Amino acid sequence: MSTVKTGDTVRIHYTGTLADGSSFDSSDGRDPLQFTVGAGEIIPGLDNALPGMNVGERKVVDVPASDAYGEHHPQGVQQVPREQVPDHVPLDLGTRLQVQTPDGRNLPVTVTEVTEEVVVLDANHPLAGKDLTFSIELVEIV
Repeated sequence: MSTVKTGDTVRIHYTGTLADGSSFDSSDGRDPLQFTVGAGEIIPGLDNALPGMNVGERKVVDVPASDAYGEHHPQGVQQVPREQVPDHVPLDLGTRLQVQTPDGRNLPVTVTEVTEEVVVLDANHPLAGKDLTFSIELVEIV
């Protein structure tokens, strides 16, 4: 029986859930996720759970925020005066936008609050600060 080791390319099926049990992502109905173990292609907490697994094995992995998308950083939240946001930009809560930093990089942000005076944009990953649980099945070692 094949056992996963660091450097192996694997394929897994997974379902990721939050503390309240709601699912935020799943490979259900899609091809398995393929990646190289230990190459930093997926979050560390999930990557670290694979070595030692056998093909066909299933497990549940609890991943703290620090080993997932990191902690939520308040400095990643910015208030922009409403009049500085062009009228054509959608401002529905949860909308993902791209803003340009002063050094010219594109930065993804999420609209988290809109008032008559300000638009609040959050540059943290949407799952930052959240502990995650993954149900995984090792489908194949490629």
